[in-house]
Amino acid sequence: MTDVTTDAAATRLRRSPLSERHTALGAKFAPFGGWEMPLEYAGGGVLREHTAVRTAVGVFDVSHLGKVRVTGPGAAAFVNSCLSNDLGRIGPGRAQYTLCCDEATGGVVDDIIAYLHADDHVFLIPNAANAAEVVRRLRAAAPPEVTVTDEHEAYAVLAVQGPRSAELLGALGLPTGHGYMSFSPATLDGVELTVCRTGYTGELGYELVVPAGDAVAVWDALFAAEPAPQPCGLAARDTLRTEMGYPLHGQDLSLEITPVQARSGWAVGWDKPAFWGRDALLAEKAAGPARTLRGLVAVERAIPRPGMAVYHGDTRVGTVTSGTFSPTRKQGIALALVDTAPALPDDTELHVDVRNRRTPVRLTRPPFIHPSTT
Repeated sequence: MTDVTTDAAATRLRRSPLSERHTALGAKFAPFGGWEMPLEYAGGGVLREHTAVRTAVGVFDVSHLGKVRVTGPGAAAFVNSCLSNDLGRIGPGRAQYTLCCDEATGGVVDDIIAYLHADDHVFLIPNAANAAEVVRRLRAAAPPEVTVTDEHEAYAVLAVQGPRSAELLGALGLPTGHGYMSFSPATLDGVELTVCRTGYTGELGYELVVPAGDAVAVWDALFAAEPAPQPCGLAARDTLRTEMGYPLHGQDLSLEITPVQARSGWAVGWDKPAFWGRDALLAEKAAGPARTLRGLVAVERAIPRPGMAVYHGDTRVGTVTSGTFSPTRKQGIALALVDTAPALPDDTELHVDVRNRRTPVRLTRPPFIHPSTT
């Protein structure tokens, strides 16, 4: 989470088009990726918001996420030559998780959802803090016939997540029958939007890409419908994604953490002839990474936090990258970069230095929970 320490910096924070709605709901705001976004809501809090998504339906404002449109002859082929995953595996109307890697090192500039509209049209949703850098790199590499447009503030994104999310959207006449990682155009009371079968909670869910000027109308329609959703902030989004073992850029993925180390090789088109970082990543994959992302579950009442040291006996073997209290498991969980030598099997007892106290944890393979609906 971005740390803003001065009033001058705070005035430069971007605001969601839904900020007034969040204020009316008693939201606690925090700076995140250069935006002022709701962390949690009055009368709810992280536990209630998290539970709503696991058991019913919650709505997140994730309008801080970037929006980048790549158009022109060969746009899809161009994107495919840059980003890690293979767009050739999907067709129009489908979305794909992919990575923007550094050409020299293979480190992750950002993780992105790519929406393939046509051979000449790809819409990308990167993270807020990295959107401008993704645009810069794509523009620098684009041929003259391909245009890269930064539409960061042109759209809002609402994530409708939980086992009853389809029921809520269906009550508004929005499409819900399309498959996972696909999207469909739709209209809600005259507002043209895109309904994407995506999300970062592990539950059944959708993300609505809405023109920024229409965000309030769509938000109000969602909260006027049944089943009544729970407004959810970014704190609950973090606990939900951590329970699933989903990486957060800047912690579990970064310019210093490659997809091979983060066990995100499934998002790499290894057989593609070209993508940024290909040579570096193929070399690391062949040699084997020096460290990999592993799951940790606390044995005692303690919560591992990012930056805490991980020990095997008296030897430091890793560092926590993400850690939280799991509302579902009622115990501390974490992701950590752990040395690959010596090889440590799952269920090995390690220790995390929590406030100068060695706290026992066990290695495990995420996800930490198994949601009832995916």
